[in-house]
Amino acid sequence: MAFNVLGLTQGTERVYAVLVHMPHATASELAGACELSVPSTTRQLADLVKEGLATRATGRPPRFTAVAPDIAVTALIRRREKQLDEARSQMHRLMEAHREASRISSPDLAVELLTERADVSAAVQRMTTQAQREIRAFDRPPYVDRPGSNLDEQIKRQRRGVAHRVIYDRAAVAWPGRLADDILPSVRAGEQARVRTELPLKLVICDSRVAIIPISSAPGGQLAAYLVKSSPMLVALEALFEVEWERAVPLPLTSRTAAAEAGLESRTGEPDQETRSLVSLLAAGLTDAAIARAQGWSERTTQRRIHRLMSQLGVDTRFQAGLTAARRGWL
Repeated sequence: MAFNVLGLTQGTERVYAVLVHMPHATASELAGACELSVPSTTRQLADLVKEGLATRATGRPPRFTAVAPDIAVTALIRRREKQLDEARSQMHRLMEAHREASRISSPDLAVELLTERADVSAAVQRMTTQAQREIRAFDRPPYVDRPGSNLDEQIKRQRRGVAHRVIYDRAAVAWPGRLADDILPSVRAGEQARVRTELPLKLVICDSRVAIIPISSAPGGQLAAYLVKSSPMLVALEALFEVEWERAVPLPLTSRTAAAEAGLESRTGEPDQETRSLVSLLAAGLTDAAIARAQGWSERTTQRRIHRLMSQLGVDTRFQAGLTAARRGWL
């Protein structure tokens, strides 16, 4: 996981990475090493000290030392987890407060319960068609409709300027054919996609105006959903999405053609697209079997590629591979 996912800016992360190799450095020394101005570096150092990633020694000029990465990253992760827990708690409190009211369908209610398949489908269609700015979603199985069945409509929306940000549960990425036939075409059309090991629910939010939460979507079973209108409940769902978005791993565009023509790294030292995809899936927590299904490889090929990646990065574990790749800017 890259540090910017944990709330740091790209500049702050850059200064920290250099400071790890230059203990007891001054702002001026770091500025030269980072090719930044001294005022900018000083601001980044102040942020690092505030976030607990660096210490400042008294003196003229003051000198800075990086806190050990394992300690620093653990503190940032705990802080983000606390924010996520608070957002989830708020959502559950609001759900309880509206549960009884949502059993009655009324345009005046902030939360409306939809119990007919046709009503749920119509609500989703209406929401997405009327979207003007952005659609945000949590995507996870099970699925009522075949994944990718609405791909053409999504691409049309993206072409007219509606941004799409989607977080996929690792089970969605591992769904046979889903990555190649649905997710990657969406990404090529402009969707921003990220992956989480596990998502708490299915969700679609349109324009900060309305959201829908499927609560029963077993194939062949009854389909029901909560339609959430402008309210504190919707604000809580937006907060939950944004916290999960920061914690999720970006899913890069994968090109099998480029991967077939390149090795593990290109001549410039940068990883090819297939390697970036493998790193993202590893960081998202997918098993070897799930990665194999998502990439269309055999499990033996998957294990061989993972071992080759770990060897190239000089690490012993999958976690170290993800962290090292993040530090190199591969995620």
